[in-house]
Amino acid sequence: MRRMLPGGMAAIAPAILSLAACATLPDQGDGELRARPPQGECDASGVQDLVEERATAEVGQRLLEKTGATRLRWVPPRTAVTMDFRPDRLTVAYNDDMMIERISCG
Repeated sequence: MRRMLPGGMAAIAPAILSLAACATLPDQGDGELRARPPQGECDASGVQDLVEERATAEVGQRLLEKTGATRLRWVPPRTAVTMDFRPDRLTVAYNDDMMIERISCG
């Protein structure tokens, strides 16, 4: 059985949820409000220096910490991967020698 929201709440629920996505950080003392960055969104720009490093669990953990990603996808050589985009996922491709060849988000 489907559960209904009381008193027309179903009509305004999407609006309430969309407002939650517009959260801001408090005033930082300079009179300006700043947009809150999306939780778990990946940014691989600061880890490109790890290309050509050995792919290890420790390096994977450092990559997650530095990029803000919540998911890590290792891509072995000659492996097909899905092309779906996930803003919270870090993708790390490595070669037969376990050396990282590419680091990207998505």
